[in-house]
Amino acid sequence: MATPLDLQEQEQLDQLKHFWNTWGNLITSTLLVIALAFAGWNGWQYYQRNQAAQAAALYDTLERNVEAGDPAIVERTLGEMKDRFASTSYAQQAGLLAAKALHDKGNADGSRAALTWVAEKAVDPGYQAVARLRLAAELFDSKAYDEALKQLGTAFPKEFEPLVADRKGDIYMAQGKRDEARTEYQKAWTGLEPRNDYRRLVEIKLNSVGVDTQSLKPAAPKQS
Repeated sequence: MATPLDLQEQEQLDQLKHFWNTWGNLITSTLLVIALAFAGWNGWQYYQRNQAAQAAALYDTLERNVEAGDPAIVERTLGEMKDRFASTSYAQQAGLLAAKALHDKGNADGSRAALTWVAEKAVDPGYQAVARLRLAAELFDSKAYDEALKQLGTAFPKEFEPLVADRKGDIYMAQGKRDEARTEYQKAWTGLEPRNDYRRLVEIKLNSVGVDTQSLKPAAPKQS
């Protein structure tokens, strides 16, 4: 037989009922939102992991196709990567890999299309920078100097700026613009670390336009 509640217990029970009647719906809704958000987050994490795994598998396929040396299959595999996994880092790497393979096979249009896609669509600014530098190099080789300079006219991460300046210097030299080339080579030389082997190549270019690098301000040491 149930024991009757005393006056204090009954009062506490009434207070609890009043509290729940007042705030119960809000509490329930809040808990439901939290639960749905948690479930959604877990679902998104699973989706991301699944996408990355599938993208990695397709990238491996692209690598095998590159080794096989069939440009048509390389382009088709890259197209599938772009359609299905464009937002992943694997797609950006795939674009650069496919571009090199297509360029080596003499497919200039396919290579430039792949590099243009990475330059315009890549999420990582590093991949974008590499794509623009390589695209500028290919345009330079085909004597499309203005188009090459256009690719180098956008903002680049700071660590790429010396390479951009060096590439601009090459283009200006090809156009017969010696003064502009000298300015860009100086930017490249001062921006590169003294221990960087590439700096020696830029120094040779500077010497060819009459600049003694001993007169230039050395690159400032990087802060740790």
